[in-house]
Amino acid sequence: MPCCTRRTRWRESSGVIADRRRGVVLSLNARTGIGVIAGFALASLAACGEPAQSATTGKSVSAPRSATRTHDTGVAKDSVLRPDTVPASVTYVPHPDTLRGLYVNRWAALGNSMWKLIDIAKRTEVNALVIDVKDDRGLVLYKSRVPLAQKIGADTNRPMSHRRMAALFDSLRANNIYPIARIVVAKDPLLAGRKLEWAIKRRADGKPWLDKNGHPWLDPTQPAVWQYAIDLAREAHDIGFSEVQFDYVRFPDDDRMVREASFPLAHGRTRAQVIHDQLGVVRDSLKSDDMPMTIDVFGLTATDTTDMGIGQRWEMFIDRADVVLPMVYPSHFAPGTYGLASPNAHPYVTIDRVLKDVKRRTAGLKNAAAIVPWYQDFTLGPPAYGASQVRAQIKAGYDNGFHSWILWNPGSKYHTDALEPR
Repeated sequence: MPCCTRRTRWRESSGVIADRRRGVVLSLNARTGIGVIAGFALASLAACGEPAQSATTGKSVSAPRSATRTHDTGVAKDSVLRPDTVPASVTYVPHPDTLRGLYVNRWAALGNSMWKLIDIAKRTEVNALVIDVKDDRGLVLYKSRVPLAQKIGADTNRPMSHRRMAALFDSLRANNIYPIARIVVAKDPLLAGRKLEWAIKRRADGKPWLDKNGHPWLDPTQPAVWQYAIDLAREAHDIGFSEVQFDYVRFPDDDRMVREASFPLAHGRTRAQVIHDQLGVVRDSLKSDDMPMTIDVFGLTATDTTDMGIGQRWEMFIDRADVVLPMVYPSHFAPGTYGLASPNAHPYVTIDRVLKDVKRRTAGLKNAAAIVPWYQDFTLGPPAYGASQVRAQIKAGYDNGFHSWILWNPGSKYHTDALEPR
């Protein structure tokens, strides 16, 4: 069973990026694929790596994990960290030299799909699983020791039992599968609805601002929002996750918000500065835990030179994490981007262009994170995506020096014929 025998800080590497492209851009929910076409006047929009290899040099930047981690003994009896069932120390799966992963949604993790995905990893080149610990509804995977999660009932919707969690990590360790905890930050309608003082407010009347689906969002300027994510990340690490990945580290991508919402805690800062500052707090808070801290960002951030209205500007977040994962799904690039009538129909060319932008944009920046791209294994518009489209994206990454990757499918159902044998 693999483990690491020493604790070392995560080492960073850099990639680079882009001359600004003129034309249309797709501003959308990067996970659901629902969006709108917009121009580069994105300031009016909603304020909304290579862990194993350098994005530019290919040098190893793997970080060994500790063989032991002592748990806090003051946990609730019904927590997944029950003192009577959890050992005094945890063995962490070490970071693979080259990371190749799959996303596992909360429901897949709770059902039989979890074991099927582990079997895929056993048989193929996949060596990592990104598992929802807190999803975009605010639901936590297991019974939590975090008081706020307990207070708002985030851990009461079919939580994973401590016995199943133990069996899951036994299987991951036995098969050397690297577990990553995905924690959604700002898109949490459960917490926003229970803690209205932390929700984005309407300027007109102080009531919660609602997105196009009628859901409230957490205000990214609120420090308590990020502290909740930090607390959940520490708990996930204590359970056995080797790495934490924060998603929705941004403002909503809705052009109404700039006109309608107010952010008194911004204190004159731009949205990009807010995200920069808050990510810095998160990273500093987790340093003592010796846990790699990674973030998901819109794929267009590598090409667009603004913050895209969501607070994600490449130069202002690239040094705020150990790894940055741009979601470079071809279906999320609007017609005309990179001179392509349909970027979705040209997965190799689209990924090739965006990753060249990544390298140019990151070149010369100090303390830049490693880059690991998300690729799409789902269909959103023509053509239907299958193994050939998935491999085309992966090949474009390899041709640009990015040998690590993670595949996204919202239902956690993947084309296994796109994967090389283990």
